[in-house]
Amino acid sequence: MAEPAKPHETKLPATGAKPGFRPDFATIGGIALALAGILGGLVLEKGKVQDIAQGTALMIVMGGTLGAMLVTTPMHTVMRAFRGLGDVFLERTSSAAAVIETLIQFAGRARKNGIVSLELEAAAVEDPFLRKALSLAVDGTDLQDLRKMMETDISLSEHAAEAEAKVWESAGGYAPTIGIIGAVLGLIQVMGHLEDIKEVGHGIAVAFVATIYGVGSANIFFLPAAAKLRARMREASLIKEMTLEGVVGIVEGLNPILIRLKLNAYNQVPEKPKESPKKAVAPATQSAAKAGTAPQPAPAQP
Repeated sequence: MAEPAKPHETKLPATGAKPGFRPDFATIGGIALALAGILGGLVLEKGKVQDIAQGTALMIVMGGTLGAMLVTTPMHTVMRAFRGLGDVFLERTSSAAAVIETLIQFAGRARKNGIVSLELEAAAVEDPFLRKALSLAVDGTDLQDLRKMMETDISLSEHAAEAEAKVWESAGGYAPTIGIIGAVLGLIQVMGHLEDIKEVGHGIAVAFVATIYGVGSANIFFLPAAAKLRARMREASLIKEMTLEGVVGIVEGLNPILIRLKLNAYNQVPEKPKESPKKAVAPATQSAAKAGTAPQPAPAQP
């Protein structure tokens, strides 16, 4: 007996793998370069790293800065800022080009079989923003309402990310001042032992270590971390805006080619042009070109 024909299996569009993370070598290399420059300059001036390795100064600066952060910012925002600190050292592996390809596949399937055919694929999408937008589109939500809801989602995400960035920005403002407080505390201790001039000089040097910790932590880590988090926020918002435009194009039934042209404007990383294969040049032609003479035709074989 002949086997029953298997139903035609439709290949689902790629729903996009869950975005992973990779080390941000710009952050890691920047911090390493800054520390190497500062410590290298100290050593070249015949100083010692042990001269600025003061645990008490570090405790004063970090403890005072953390306390000021807690006074300024609600506890839940501070905790969220610490959890989001990984975004300073890690960057997402997903790119705008990958999102565009996913949207184009969805657009082609919706144009062919209708947007309702995306119901199963929408539920399997890893990106929560795209999953929500597609689900609303499949449910027949009015286009204006869909756009308004997703734009509100983007605005709230930006607000949360800005609050986290301000936590580290505030730390960058407090740390130098706390460092000065640490230096003053050290000088107070020194002034109580003026009978020994050598100890006075050493004590003054140690007192200013807190200022180094405060100014250094603010300008090497806290303020740059706030700027990096804002940069991550802008990148994420750009991807979401592009995703929203793609879903709107799908709902409107636009040609996938037009949707691609529209979304490519959001791709800030230009694609590398493909190199055309070079034709092989005969050795005789190459030698004739170097000599500046016309190539001789090959003798006819009998």
